[in-house]
Amino acid sequence: MNTVQRLFKCLFTKPSHLISLGWNYFAPIIPDKLFLKVKFRLDIGYWMNFNNPRTYNEKLQWLKINDIHPEFTKLVDKIDVKEYVTNKIGSKFVIPTIATYNSIEEIDWDLLPHQFVIKSTNDSGGVVVCKDKSKLNIQESINKLKTLGKRDYSKISKEYPYKNVPHRFIAEKYMEDESGYELKDYKFFCFDGKVKFLFVATGRQSGDTRFDFFDTEFNHLPVINGHPNADITPTKPANFDKMIELAEKLAEGIRHVRVDLYNINGEIYFGEMTFFHWSGIIPFEPFDWDIKFGEYLHLPL
Repeated sequence: MNTVQRLFKCLFTKPSHLISLGWNYFAPIIPDKLFLKVKFRLDIGYWMNFNNPRTYNEKLQWLKINDIHPEFTKLVDKIDVKEYVTNKIGSKFVIPTIATYNSIEEIDWDLLPHQFVIKSTNDSGGVVVCKDKSKLNIQESINKLKTLGKRDYSKISKEYPYKNVPHRFIAEKYMEDESGYELKDYKFFCFDGKVKFLFVATGRQSGDTRFDFFDTEFNHLPVINGHPNADITPTKPANFDKMIELAEKLAEGIRHVRVDLYNINGEIYFGEMTFFHWSGIIPFEPFDWDIKFGEYLHLPL
């Protein structure tokens, strides 16, 4: 399905989402609170209450406007966060850095190893993955990095930590788990420094992303948020308790953050820290889970 087909499908099946995409263009000139209120209504389907937020998604919007922490900028920067992680839990949990670049033009593709990944330090989730450099389309990779490098979540979704992140690039060691073809992502929701929920992201390398939510005992939860559940439910890692311990150390002293970790053949590695899961504009199914997650997010009202 090409871009035009997707737009027509969106127009006839979810017209509010198409309007939401158009609303994004006004983000730089609309007051933050008004922009978020309309955006929330278009994407979530109900008007949020800034004065008395109840749901998790509502509270994330409230935090964007009312609970500003400039120090979070370093925690969303793909380069600077590594120092934080090293100081909190140790360098052995940090994926090795191959090189850092201030611009795409600085990247010397010939010097990169046979396998690697490259990320934009100001982005969240986007990455160029190279499993075989002899098959890599360098121009396509450059074009993708240019797109990732232009993203500014402080404008398009009002996530203030990204406002002052330098637009740089980082090359890291290529990693894959025991599957031999993907890297499962374990994403821990921490509230006041304690893990309450997590989800496991699978299938991203094949373009069929699945999310499965669990509690802290690794009981599968009947919730969908953004992507459907996997056909085969992920199993509990042997060192799951250690993952929780590390996530809580990284989240210490923070009201709310999602800590992403990888588990590769029994070795745990840090992924990233996310302060606004899905930017708070993706519905929970069933809706009750939006309320349940929100009960753990205590705001300084």
